[in-house]
Amino acid sequence: MPSVLPDGEPVPEDGSLPPSALDGRAERPLGFYLHVPYCATRCGYCDFNTYTATELRGSGGVLASRDNYAATLADEVRLARKVLGDDPRPVRTVFVGGGTPTLLAAEDLVRMLGAVRDEFGLADDAEITTEANPESVDPAYLAALREGGFNRISFGMQSARRHVLKVLDRTHTPGRPEACVAEARAAGFDHVNLDLIYGTPGESDDDWRASLDAAIGAGPDHVSAYALIVEEGTGLARRIRRGEVPMTDDDVHADRYLIADSVLAEAGFHWYEVSNWAASEAGRCLHNELYWRGADWWGAGPGAHSHVGGVRWWNVKHPGAYAAALAEGRSPGAGREVLTEEDRRVERVLLELRLRDGIPLSLLRPAGLSAAERAAGEGLLETGPYAEGRAVLTLRGRLLADAVVRDLVD
Repeated sequence: MPSVLPDGEPVPEDGSLPPSALDGRAERPLGFYLHVPYCATRCGYCDFNTYTATELRGSGGVLASRDNYAATLADEVRLARKVLGDDPRPVRTVFVGGGTPTLLAAEDLVRMLGAVRDEFGLADDAEITTEANPESVDPAYLAALREGGFNRISFGMQSARRHVLKVLDRTHTPGRPEACVAEARAAGFDHVNLDLIYGTPGESDDDWRASLDAAIGAGPDHVSAYALIVEEGTGLARRIRRGEVPMTDDDVHADRYLIADSVLAEAGFHWYEVSNWAASEAGRCLHNELYWRGADWWGAGPGAHSHVGGVRWWNVKHPGAYAAALAEGRSPGAGREVLTEEDRRVERVLLELRLRDGIPLSLLRPAGLSAAERAAGEGLLETGPYAEGRAVLTLRGRLLADAVVRDLVD
C-alpha cells in the first residue's frame, strides 16, 4: 500500500502561503511536478501513491476516474496560479510522474502540460519530462507527446533479465525498454533516461552487468540506478517475511554500485548525483536538480509534495478526496510545515552533499566541520575540494553517503 503522509499543520482552504514564502522568488527557479496516480498493476516493491482500477473501484466513483483526471489536475494548476499570484517566473521544468502517466492518453498529458503553459508560461529552454512504462507506449504515442511539447522521457527498465523482472513484478518483456529508446529518438526526443534497480533477490553480478550493458547499448543519455529498498507493507516485503525470497544485502548493494559506476564511466557517463549518471551536461535531469538544490516546485496531484520559499506541503492521497476538494474550490493540501533556517541548512547538507559539486564547508557547524575533517582523512571526501572549502564525496564516500551526511549535520 502507499506510504503514510507526514503530520503537519493545516493548509488554508485557499492554499495561501505566508508572505515570507514568496519573498525573493524571482531569484529561485520554479518547476512543476504532475502526479498521475494510476497503474495497471502494482509492482511488488512499490509503495508510491498509486492505485489500480481494482483498488479504486467503489472508493471514489467518477471523481477517481482516469477519464477526467487531466481536467481535475488542471484545476490545481489554476489554484497554484492564484496562490503564487503575479509570479514573474516562467516554469523551468515540468515532470510528469506516477504511477504510470502513460496509462492516460497522450492528449491528456499534453493537456496537463498546457495548463502549466497557459497559467505560468514556460521558459524557452524548459525541460519537459514524463515517465513511461515500456508496455504502455508505441511510436504514435511518443510522437504525440513530442509534438505536444515533451522533450525528455524516462522509461522504467529496472533489469534486462526476465527472472529479476519477475521478482519485481514488472510486466514488460526484456528488450522492450531498449526498443522504446529507439522509438523515442525517432519521435524527436533529445533526452532519454532509463531507470535501473540493483540488488533484487536472485540477481547476480552477471545479471547486473547485462542490464547495464543493455541500457547503455540502447543509447540513452541518462541512466538512473537505485538500490532496491524493501518498504513495509509492499508485496515484496511480505514475500521476504514468508521466506519465499531472501532479504536484500547491503554488501551486495555496494558491490553492484561499484560495478555500475565503473561500467557507466567507461561508457562515457559521468555521475552528477549519487544515483544518477549523464552522458553530457545537457543530459542531466534539471527537474531533479531543483529538488536537490532546494528550489521552488509545485506538486499537483494526489499525495504530491510541494516546496515554495521554505514552506513544504502535501496533498491528500486518495484521487477521490483530491478531486472532491478541488470541485468544492478548496486546496487539496493535507498538511504543511514551515521550515526554520536551521531546517533549511540541514536539508542543504542532506541533499546537496549527494551532488558532484558537494557543499561549501561554511554550511557546517563546528561538530560538522570536525566530522568533515575526519571524513577527508578517511577517504570519504575528496582532498582537493576539501582544501578549497568544499565537501565532495569520493567513490567510497558515495557508498557511505547516508552515514557521512549524518556526521556532518550533527
